[in-house]
Parts: sequence; structure tokens; C-alpha cells
Amino acid sequence: MSLHEYERHFDSLNSELGGGSVVSEPSSSGTFYGEEEKLHYIPIRILGRGAFGEATLYRRTEDNSLVVWKEVDLNSLSEKERRDVMNEINILSMLEHNNIIAYFNHFMDKNTLLIELEYCNGGNLYDKIVQQKGALFSEKVVIWYLYQIASAVAHIHKAGILHRDIKTLNIFLTKTDLIKLGDYGLAKKLDSEFSMAETCVGTPYYMSPELCQGAKYNFKSDIWAVGCVLYEVLTLKRTFDATNPLNLCVKIVQGNWTMEVNSDIYSSGLLKLVYECLDQDPAKRPTAEHILDQPFISSIRQDLEEQVVLLNSAMKRPKLSTVSESPIAVVTTRSREVYYWGGGKFTPQKLDSFKAGSSAQHVCAGENHFAVVTVEKELYTWANVQGGAKMVGQLGHGDQASYRQPKRVEKLQGKAIRQVACGADFTACVTDEDQMYMFGSDYYGCIGVEGELGSEILEPVLLEFFEGRPVWQVSCGDNHVVVLTQAGDIYSWGCGEYGRLGLECEDDFSSPMQVEIPKGASISSVSCGSDSTFFLTETGKVLACGNNEFNKLGLNQGISGIKNHPGEGYQGIPYTTTMTLVKQLSRFKIQAISPGKTHTAAIDERGRLITFGCNKFGQLGVKDFKKHAGVQVLVGPFGGKTVTKVSCGDGFTIAATEDNQIFAWGNAGNGRLGMPADRGFGSEVCPALPRPIFGSLHHVPDLSCRGWHTIIIIEKVLNSKTIRSNSSGLSIGLGHDGSTSTVDLDLDPGSETECRGRSLGGTREVNVDECFMETPMMSAANQTGDSSCPLWLQKELEDAEFIPMPETGDDDILPSVSESFTRPYEDLKELKAAADAVSTAKSLSETRVSFDAINGLDGGDVCRKGESGACCKASREVAQLQEMLVHQERRIQMLEKQVSEQKKENEKLWAAINRTAGQETGLNSDRNSLSAPTGGGRRGELTNHGGRSAGASV
Repeated sequence: MSLHEYERHFDSLNSELGGGSVVSEPSSSGTFYGEEEKLHYIPIRILGRGAFGEATLYRRTEDNSLVVWKEVDLNSLSEKERRDVMNEINILSMLEHNNIIAYFNHFMDKNTLLIELEYCNGGNLYDKIVQQKGALFSEKVVIWYLYQIASAVAHIHKAGILHRDIKTLNIFLTKTDLIKLGDYGLAKKLDSEFSMAETCVGTPYYMSPELCQGAKYNFKSDIWAVGCVLYEVLTLKRTFDATNPLNLCVKIVQGNWTMEVNSDIYSSGLLKLVYECLDQDPAKRPTAEHILDQPFISSIRQDLEEQVVLLNSAMKRPKLSTVSESPIAVVTTRSREVYYWGGGKFTPQKLDSFKAGSSAQHVCAGENHFAVVTVEKELYTWANVQGGAKMVGQLGHGDQASYRQPKRVEKLQGKAIRQVACGADFTACVTDEDQMYMFGSDYYGCIGVEGELGSEILEPVLLEFFEGRPVWQVSCGDNHVVVLTQAGDIYSWGCGEYGRLGLECEDDFSSPMQVEIPKGASISSVSCGSDSTFFLTETGKVLACGNNEFNKLGLNQGISGIKNHPGEGYQGIPYTTTMTLVKQLSRFKIQAISPGKTHTAAIDERGRLITFGCNKFGQLGVKDFKKHAGVQVLVGPFGGKTVTKVSCGDGFTIAATEDNQIFAWGNAGNGRLGMPADRGFGSEVCPALPRPIFGSLHHVPDLSCRGWHTIIIIEKVLNSKTIRSNSSGLSIGLGHDGSTSTVDLDLDPGSETECRGRSLGGTREVNVDECFMETPMMSAANQTGDSSCPLWLQKELEDAEFIPMPETGDDDILPSVSESFTRPYEDLKELKAAADAVSTAKSLSETRVSFDAINGLDGGDVCRKGESGACCKASREVAQLQEMLVHQERRIQMLEKQVSEQKKENEKLWAAINRTAGQETGLNSDRNSLSAPTGGGRRGELTNHGGRSAGASV
């Protein structure tokens, strides 16, 4: 080895030792994390800020559901506040009730705890009362609210939970007035209904007299708060109010309040209940169950229960994880925008109305109007017409004005809109409760409401026909409507020309008519063209009815039973009045289909784009403007690409791909393609090949074309982060430095933990606060059969920073270093550097022995011979290298000593654990399984092991 080669070798070793080896985090594609389920979240907006942190609305992309993440900064909390936060997780994980905020999961992002909860899109009861603006609730509404509140309180009291902070701000609502009791940060677990709590907590306006006096209190304190809430609902005023807390407490203790409600408005039983709940003597207050037994509730209780169940089942709620491994939270921040063009607008027009909580989720284009459903299920409509043309009600705003900017449809407030569909001059929408509303022109009977309501319906009306037939999806043609119900039935009405309704005739119908489905077919979606309808089956087959001009239905293959339309020179199948199989698409498994005015586009399961129909403007995207009898699979720009969205308009096509590109082709007249004329893409140009638009990469959540209009949602990914810890093994440092004792929370909703069993009917009495003090190592010891752990060992384990798992076998083998996130990162680097140093020490030592013979030179001999110059210089360099090597060896010895001391300490602790448990063999087996290599590496091995254990570490 030459001198320079040796220097390079030494520099390499020095770099490894001096810089330390960075502990790499396992990738999501690794053995361990690759087996875990990933849940993807997109932040929408901040809902509010509370005592512990922010509440942020997220959209979960797997099921398009909305959830709330309660974010808690653990660094800013005291130990007691941390226990309060963990107490809320424990309470929420135990409570499962239709009127209680549902808990789904929780994660740790560095020092931020993220609790995933159910989202209520109707605000809270306080906001609801303010919105009344002095107009009293009807007694029916009051009883509906009271029943739900009492049901929730009865459930938590039965579970031994005292809420301690019931108030109108903590009573949340959905848009359908379904109540959810939430915010359990102050809740406490009582051992029995006779147990008493002592801490003075809660909101002053709703505090009971015993709380104000500092006396012991129990579940009846919650009933007092329920009485205050009921009084507030009845009067729209606070029961007790004052300018300062002291005066407020005096009023509460003295019972200084009066019922300011006219008894002619509400029944005597309801008013009497308020007095009973606000009795100064807790023993005289009713229980939550007694409230539910009140005659005005018990007489209709079954109906109320059924209504609650129905509203809950209709809500689109997140699907809980069914896998055994912990899901990984992937949070992606995106910018989402809505653009539209066409109808004289040659360049895409950005709509600033849709952002934050009002960002768009679903879009649809009509002949002269647009509709957008936001992520919070609100419907917006506006017009795009030339001149000052009047609308005919298709905007649903109660007038005929042409609103040029998006405006919320106020008459649908309180309804969670799931989907919208636009006809030429009418609009249909479906709610989360599977109800259907329509508005606009009823010229062809498209509104579908029986009775003479006139030709223009200016406000949304409910289609009572579907009250007992829950609607799954609706699609609108220019002048007809087709609905798919949850039961899989098809109904159609409106203009029947060309048989577009599939009713074996060309008659018009002003009310829904059931369509006969071929035997064995199961329809998954419906798509209406201007004068035709496609039906997509669950197996990917396509059925069609209506006008087949230009073969836009793909039926020109000599199918029997087709009625011939008179007309000279017309070749092929003109139209069909019944559901007919599109045989040209039979060899594909179609996932989506989009009919335009004269042509159709479809996407198969492989993401290939298939077009057929008229090609006069090159809208088929096959390089030419010729007629094509069959279906065309587009290659060209789409070769190797996966198409995710496609929509067809009048002579043009817009498509989006999985790699976030957007293409347009066909008729560019009147701004159809969003290409400005000054760039050579004006009305005189019709590109017959797909051309990219927007100039940069954008993901397309939704897209809609009709006539010469296009509306599109585009979004860019701003940043993304992965949160790898969750409810199956969350470690939260109790110390402010975040590196000392840990608390292990095993709160997977699907598992029955020890704490949950105790709280929900178990015979053992337990204090929630004490339950949270168990550490991972204590949990491991308890699994061996001994339910207790010596105090000295508890203290030692709680004070321990890190306990690597020693390998069995030869003592010379260093213990493996667990990449637990409870260990400070710098310490991990030191341990890893020490391990690397030991592994290379021997080779370094052997290298130094041969120093004097580098390149065959002996420094001393050469100098004695009178040699000078390069030889002396080499000798000096060798001396410097020797000095550096000695320095490195000293550092290696120091690190070896640290590792050795850590190893001895670990062995001492494990011996103590084994002696305490009395089952050394079983624990050694657990220990070895924890420290065993896992290929891609495991993060948080200690915690994950505890999360898979049968016992709870809550």
C-alpha cells in the first residue's frame, strides 16, 4: 500500500469514527413498515384552539371522510396536564355511543400528540343558540336535543365517567342536528355512583353549587350542568351570569335564577325538569336515566332512538383499521384550486372562493352553470352566460339572477351534500342521508315532483319518492335524470326521446320510473350523456341506451332487437330503448365512462383511455379527423401512462393522468380547451392529439365538461411527512426534557385492554390516574404473572433513559442498539459510533504495526544514510499519522468503556426484572424477540412489544 493510499484509507476511517454513523430510519418499503397500513391525511383548516392545543380538520383520502386532529404540544404542559390529556384518550377509547364524539386513533409527531376524533360539521350548540337570534326553538327540537344529551350523559355515567365540563360549547352537532358530546379533558373516572370527586374544575357558568363551595361532588354535578344547558336552549340565555367569577359563584350557591319562559310555549313537564336539575340539593336532582324516563321523552323514545341510529348510519365516517399492525399517518399539505373555462373564456379562470374549509371536493358543469360541493359538504352554484340572460332556477338561490361568482345555496344549509349533477338547465344533489333535492327547469318533468309546481323551481325541493329508497348516485343528461339507489335499483325520468330512459319506449315521464335491469347484472354507477345513458356493472361491463349517432354508444355490431330509426344514408344502429350490452367494450374491464355530445371516453382497470364516436374535431385523440367504426385505445402521449380522470364535452376531451399531467384535445373553439388564441390554439385549431395544458404538474381530484364548458379541481403537493407512531404503542415523555420516564398507551379501539375492562363493568376498582403511571418495562414484568412490581424497581425503571436489549451468546458480541424514538438522537449516534469503533479497532491496531515499513522505507535508516528531501518529508507525515492514530485509539477506548458500562447496567436491570417476575425463561424469550434483527430495522421495539401484549399499559 502506498503512502497516499494509506492516507486515503485513514481519512475514510477517521470520517467514520469522527462523524459517527447516522442511524437511518427504516423506509416505508422496508420489512417492518411495509407490513403496516398507511393512512393518508390532508389538512383542511384549523377549527379552533383550546386549553391544550389546536383542533385541525383533516380529510382522510382512503375513504374521503373528514376527521379532527386535536394537537397537543407536550413540551408546554406540566406533568398533571399531560396526565389530563392522556386521561382524555383513555376516556374516549372506552366510550362508544351514537351521541358521543368517536375516537379513532392517536399519533405522536415528535413532541406533539395528535388525537384523531370524529368531526361534526354543524358546529356546537352554543353557535346554534346564537344563530337563533332570539327565535325560540320549538318544543320538538328541544326534546330532540335533550334526549340526545341525556343519552350521552347516561352512557358515560354508566361507565363510571364524570364529565365535569358539560356546556353548550362542548356539545357538538352535525348538519342534521345529531348531537355529539365531546371534550373529555376534565373527565374523571369514579369507582361507583356514590364516589365523590374533590378537584374544582369545569366552566364557571355551568358549575354546580357544591363545586363553587369546594365540597365533594359526584355524577349529580353533571346533571346540574345539563339543567343549565336545557335552560339555555329554552331561553337562549345563560342560567347564571355575572361580571366576575365571585359574583357568579354567589348567584349559583344562592340559586339566584328565574325561568323566563312563557309556559304557553313549552309543556309544564319540560319546565319542571329544569327546576329538578337545578336543585341545590344534589340528592334531589334526577339521574340521566330518570331524565330519559320523563313522559314527554319515554312516549317517543323508540322513535328518537331509531332516528339517532339512522342519522349515524347515514354519516360518512372513517373506516377503522382492521390490520393488526399499527397504521402509519402520512400527512400531505396540498394547495387545492378550482378553475373553469369555455363559453368565451379562452384561459382558465381561477375561483378564489374555494379554499381552506371551502375547498372543492366535487364539481359539475351544466349548459350555462356550474356547481361545486366543498369538503364540508356545502353546495355552491353560479352562472356563465353571455349578456344578462336570466336563469330558470338551476342555481337554487330562489330567484332568476345570473350570479357570476360562486354562491352558497342557503336553502340547503343543514344538509350535508355528497354529490351534485347538472342538466342543461336544472340541478340535482344527494345528501349524506341519501336524500335527493332538485331545482331548475321542469319543462320535461326533470324535477320529478308530482303536482303542478310550475315550470321553474327556484329553490331546492325534496323528492319524497326516494324517502324509502335511499339514493346512492344521480346523473343528469341535458333533459333527463337517472338515479341508482343503495339497493341497486335504477329509476329514470324526463325526456324519453331515443329511449334514453331505458324504459322500452320514447315517452316522457315527469316522475321516477323503475328501469328493468338485465338478469344477473349488478349496476355500480350510471352516467348520462346529452341524449343517452351508460350503466357500469360491478364486473366492469357497460350497458347503454339512447341515441347511438356516430356510434357514440359503441353499439354498431348488429345487436338484435334494436329499433331502426328512419333516415336516408344512416348506417349502423341508430338508438336503443333498453339496456344493451356494449360488446365493443366487452374485452375491457371499464372503471369509469364519460359520454359527451357526440363521442365517449372510458378508462379501464389498467388506466388505459378508450374513445369512440364522432371524430370530426379530432376529439378521439387518434392523430386524424377520420371516422372510426370501432373503439380506439389511445397510446401516443398516453403510452405507459395511467389515466385517472376523463370528461367529454361538445367535440373535445379533457383527461388527467396519474403522473399529474392534464391533456386536452379536439374542438378548441370558444375556449373549449383553455388554450389562448394568441398562442396558436384558437378556434381555427383542433388538435387531434392530446396536448398538455396548465404547463406544470397537477393532481386532478375531479373534472367535468358539458357543452363548451369545463370545470376542474387541481392541486399541488406542498410537503409531506410521515408519522410512524400511533395508538398501538405511543410513548409520551413525562419529563419536560422529553427523554426520561415514559408512559405507554395501548389504546387500540379494536383491542380490549386491561384498563378498558376495568372501566366497563370489571369487578376491580381502579383509579385512572394511577393506571397511567405504568411504564413499558413494568408492563413487561406484569405479563409474567405477578401483577405488582417493587417500588425500588419502579423508580429505577422510571429513571432509566434507555435499556438496550443484550444479545445472548458470546460476551464479546456487543448488545444491539434499539432505534427507539424515546432515546435522544445524539445519544443514538454516540452508541452507533461506539459499536462501529469496536468493530474496526482491531484492524486499526494491525495497520499501525506496519507503519515503519510503509513503501519499504525505514525513516531512521534513510536519514542515517544522509538521504534528505522526500524521505524526511515522508517520515514527518508518518509521525503525524501515528499521532492521529493514537488519538483515535484513545477515543475508541473511551467509547468501549461507555458501551461496557451500559451493558453491565442493562444486565443488572434485566436480572432485577427476572428476580421480580420469577419466570426468567419466559422473560428472556420476550427480551430476545425484542432485540432480534428485523431486516429493515424496527423503530420503538420496546413500545411495539408492549402494544402487542395482552395486558394494558394505559
